[in-house]
Amino acid sequence: MRRPPILWKPAVPAGLSTVSLSIAAPAIVALSTILLAVAVSTLPAFADERVPEAVQAGAETTVGSAAREALNEPLFSVVDKTRLAASGNPHDYFSFAPYWWPDPESEDGLPYLRRDGHYNPATRGDATDKQRMIDFIDTVNALTQAYVTTRDERYASRAVVQLRHWFLNPDTRMAPNLRYAQAIPGRVDGRGIGIIESRLLIGLTRSIEQLEKASAMDSKTLAGLQRWYADYLQWMLSSDNGHDEQAKANNHGTWYDAQVVTFARFTDQPAIAGRQLDHALDRLDAQFRVDGSQPLELERTRPWHYANFNLEAWSILLDQAAAMDVDWPRGEARDKLATAYGWIVDHAARPDDWPFKELHGFHPEQAATNLIVARRHGLIAGRPVDALIARWTPIDDATTAAIFDLPPFDAGTG
Repeated sequence: MRRPPILWKPAVPAGLSTVSLSIAAPAIVALSTILLAVAVSTLPAFADERVPEAVQAGAETTVGSAAREALNEPLFSVVDKTRLAASGNPHDYFSFAPYWWPDPESEDGLPYLRRDGHYNPATRGDATDKQRMIDFIDTVNALTQAYVTTRDERYASRAVVQLRHWFLNPDTRMAPNLRYAQAIPGRVDGRGIGIIESRLLIGLTRSIEQLEKASAMDSKTLAGLQRWYADYLQWMLSSDNGHDEQAKANNHGTWYDAQVVTFARFTDQPAIAGRQLDHALDRLDAQFRVDGSQPLELERTRPWHYANFNLEAWSILLDQAAAMDVDWPRGEARDKLATAYGWIVDHAARPDDWPFKELHGFHPEQAATNLIVARRHGLIAGRPVDALIARWTPIDDATTAAIFDLPPFDAGTG
């Protein structure tokens, strides 16, 4: 049974993972207390012992129903798809490009045609692996959050079983590559930009880390999971697909950087992570104008979504660098990134002034995660930011203050 992503209330439309804590239009955000806890303690560097105590009751309520349902989910595997990649190997991850559609003028619909921003629902079906991986990750994350909140080993045990089934068991494991991701019928068997789909694996590393103390997570399983990530990282760094994705100037390139840094940190390869952090800074001039706007994202049919989507990858890089105790970015690069976050704040605070055409409307609350992360790293500050965060997180002032280290205030005055 498929579930919407579990952290956001109301539910986010199917197809969006909780990995980056993103918001999909047209959802109106009401951040739950457990989301707030996750938002400030995504990595060990930001763990705050006040958070679990401050949000305990809300966390148990929010996580409980989703986790109980997750206990009964079937085991997920890439071998369960009904269509195979061009390799013919069921262990190879396979997906279709989401914005490509059958040609209505062609008898067989081939070759497919691009409709930017218009999601082809057929790409989320059981025939391929994208939705299956989303469901798998949502399930493991739900179980892990329940374990962290309750310390009930049942949740950890089921999460570990799911992880073994997807990554380690010889009959059901996913091969560590995305060679056949985002295929386009009639055009290509897979594309480098398909690597953006494995961004879903970023948040899963945190769940694995949170499961390390569970009795179900033995050393052999943990080592196997880290080995899978290391093999996948090596494929990203050495394959033509990976080289193609790294060369992308827009959000695809940033999400490639976020994955490389995260997976390198998770597999204890700090030199690789450090080099990729340096490489990421080379994207700043192409991605951001002097005023902080993002020309490569603003030309899309959903410019607000993509501007925030790109910054979410930068937010992950900020968190990962801090978790490695790396002072990054510095100097002019830090100023440029701060300006980019500030540009988002300015427009989130004045939604009626948004000058770009939006396919699905303008929803300022999509900036929530970016504002939280940028504020945490000192890139933005001040009453407008605090007011926006509080406006999108309808909980009491005391809990907001405890979680974000903010003084209580009236959100309506921002």
